[in-house]
Amino acid sequence: MSAHAAAPVVSPMLLRLAEDRATGALIRDHGTLYLVDGRVVHAESPAAPGVDVLLTAGGRLPRAGWQEAVDRAGARREVGRFLVDSGRISGGELEICHLAALFDAAYFVLAPGGGPTRFRGGVGHWMGQVRPVPAADVQRETLRRRELLEAVWPYPAVDSAPVVPRTPSPGQTVTPRQRALLARADGRHTPARLARELGRPAFHTLLDIRRLAAAGLVATPYEPAAAPAQVPPTVPAWVADIAADPDTALLRRLRDALEAHL
Repeated sequence: MSAHAAAPVVSPMLLRLAEDRATGALIRDHGTLYLVDGRVVHAESPAAPGVDVLLTAGGRLPRAGWQEAVDRAGARREVGRFLVDSGRISGGELEICHLAALFDAAYFVLAPGGGPTRFRGGVGHWMGQVRPVPAADVQRETLRRRELLEAVWPYPAVDSAPVVPRTPSPGQTVTPRQRALLARADGRHTPARLARELGRPAFHTLLDIRRLAAAGLVATPYEPAAAPAQVPPTVPAWVADIAADPDTALLRRLRDALEAHL
């Protein structure tokens, strides 16, 4: 027997599709991964804010500018290219934001208990390719995030339940990020809704909430919370009719740079 246990596999189908250099959409109950030649080029989940929210919520890109890009380039699957070519955002900024949205949504798409996995060959996303990511990197990052949440506070019910703040103890402090989150926590908003309102990746919001729960600053439900009703993101009407190795070190630097500024 090997001295090192084999790494867990998040999605055997994803790894098979990568080996086969498949192009299309891997669909699960919590979202979709889009592949081109076996690499993940986009991910979306109702549980995670999309790249549009991350770009527009903080004022980096006006909502009208995003909508124009979708209207003019979405049917060609070149929204990302249009944003850069039109000067609305730099290529580097788009890569950082898109990478954050991709890993964020992939975490939920590949969550345990995500129902049956289906694949539709040839299906593309209207965003187009920005920075393809190897499927193995997506799996590795998904596992890292699971382990991080478990290490911070091993009670996943807080991830989907409405966030109920608690009064801090005398002298207890919170970070500015946590303070902004607590200011919107009213006992009705779930982490997913708070992430959208704040324009932050959902995983980072979950991480903050688990840290707050560990500190006793938000309540932890006694029973697992029922999954909230998911509302698909708004997309153009025409979407309904659409049935070289990446530099891993650069991807890691982009991710780290993004997380350092969120």
